[in-house]
Amino acid sequence: MEFDTKFEPHYGEAVPVADKLLRLTVNNPGPFTFHGTNSYILGTDTLAIVDPGPEDEAHYAALLKAIAGRPVSHIFVSHTHRDHSPLAARLKAETGALVMAEGPHRSARPLRIGEINPLDASADTDFAPDHALADDELVQGDGWAVRAIHTPGHCANHVAFAVEDTGILLSADHVMAWATSIVAPPDGAMSDFMASLDRLAERDDAVYHTGHGGPVTNPRAFVRGLRTHRKMRERAILERLKAGDRIIPEIVAAIYRDTDPRLHGAAGLSVLAHLEDLVARRLVAADPEPSIDAVYRPA
Repeated sequence: MEFDTKFEPHYGEAVPVADKLLRLTVNNPGPFTFHGTNSYILGTDTLAIVDPGPEDEAHYAALLKAIAGRPVSHIFVSHTHRDHSPLAARLKAETGALVMAEGPHRSARPLRIGEINPLDASADTDFAPDHALADDELVQGDGWAVRAIHTPGHCANHVAFAVEDTGILLSADHVMAWATSIVAPPDGAMSDFMASLDRLAERDDAVYHTGHGGPVTNPRAFVRGLRTHRKMRERAILERLKAGDRIIPEIVAAIYRDTDPRLHGAAGLSVLAHLEDLVARRLVAADPEPSIDAVYRPA
């Protein structure tokens, strides 16, 4: 599928992207964050902040400048990776806003014996919301309303935010225009990710404003393409196993040969996510059980 990598971050500047919606991009570019993490300001009089971002002094100052002394009633956090949630605490202290999220950070599954979580460093384990958002919960604000859509997969507590009666979904890291979302066990799970894609495919949103990069302007077609892309990756993994590959580095070397080598570690975790799902569906066998170091074969 085709991704859209055209994006001007306008660091430090609040960019209007829709009626009553501003985007501010953190100056934290990298192979996993693209040009940086997007924060959003919703409303005109009393505001909501969506994904305040990492502990970054310049971004904090830019947010306060864009807020311009207006009251902030809510801070919505899509998930607890360190490029999205940590600044919520300072903004809450500054504004008195309620912090809303699905819940504290957690893994999609328990760690197995001897396993470490390679994404521990990216988890904001200090985060605790004032209110845990139920799936499909509607939060009313001043001239706006936000509906929480639980979308686990990239992270166990990932949630997207639909701005009611606008056609806008703030999709955070679940769906992005510039690249596929990272699904890395035990932080995330491929079965959850695919189910969340199916859920979004049933909606009729007009545009996704995303956690990194620019908008997704044809969401239904794009989500179908993402699902097809993941199924093609699954088939490629099964084909490599049939060809004799038995360990994840062999599979990565074959099917990610054109990928930036800096992303091969993440690619290995993505392959593991697919393999966990395939083992659960009894299409693949693992010895001793699915892990980054296990030996795999067709079932």
